[in-house]
Amino acid sequence: MRIIDVTEITNHIKEMCIEANHFLAQDMDSAMKSAADTEKSPLGKQILCQLQENLKIAGEDMIPICQDTGMAVIFMEIGQDVHFTGGILEDAVNEGVRRGYTEGYLRKSVVNDPIIRENTRDNTPAVIHYEMKPGEQVKITVAPKGFGSENMSRVFMLKPADGIEGVKKAILNAVREAGPNACPPMVVGVGIGGTFEKCALLAKKALTRPVDEHSDIPYVEELEKEMLEKINRTGIGPGGLGGTTTALAVNINTYPTHIAGLPVGVNICCHVNRHAVRVI
Repeated sequence: MRIIDVTEITNHIKEMCIEANHFLAQDMDSAMKSAADTEKSPLGKQILCQLQENLKIAGEDMIPICQDTGMAVIFMEIGQDVHFTGGILEDAVNEGVRRGYTEGYLRKSVVNDPIIRENTRDNTPAVIHYEMKPGEQVKITVAPKGFGSENMSRVFMLKPADGIEGVKKAILNAVREAGPNACPPMVVGVGIGGTFEKCALLAKKALTRPVDEHSDIPYVEELEKEMLEKINRTGIGPGGLGGTTTALAVNINTYPTHIAGLPVGVNICCHVNRHAVRVI
């Protein structure tokens, strides 16, 4: 049994909120640089170079890489042999978000009720997802999600007869509808299977997978590659102004589902696809 005081979780979450909002993850940094090298449109290449310059200034001057510092989405993978002391884990996570956004001078974008809409002034509460794992480690993923791209995400409740071609059509429709609103080049997270809410969660978590890693399921890997190619042929391009780089990656997760359904979630993220990961 490993004992962890929840103040340790608070400190990590605080640091990770600041880190994710100021520095691009290594996989995304490499993907952006590669896109700038391979983009065929002169205007698209110019935009990608401008985005690179923005990222450079953000890192050097400790300015957020985007003015929308997002709603904090936290994935907690907790070893079943871990015991937390010193308080409630969820309170500790939210305290970390509060400190990260206030002490890091990050924009507070969360309102306390979807209709009344009074700002909570500290970007809490976070959206927290828990998953139990074997062992005594805790993996924390902090993924601040801006709503320019979040608003472009979709859930499709397809019929089983729609099959894989229906899945492809759904993904392409979501991307085309998003167009420039998702701040391309985008990363497209897709969840296939489960239920209405499960496919959306699968899609959200898919965005946290490194963009240079494919699914270990052969047909899913092929689908990821095919959809990336087709999305980049839409011509939406960087900034939505045309080009050959509309998406940097398509990450797909799957899950068993009911005999009568084929749920598909498409969670689109902008070109920064912010995420920070730590294992403690």
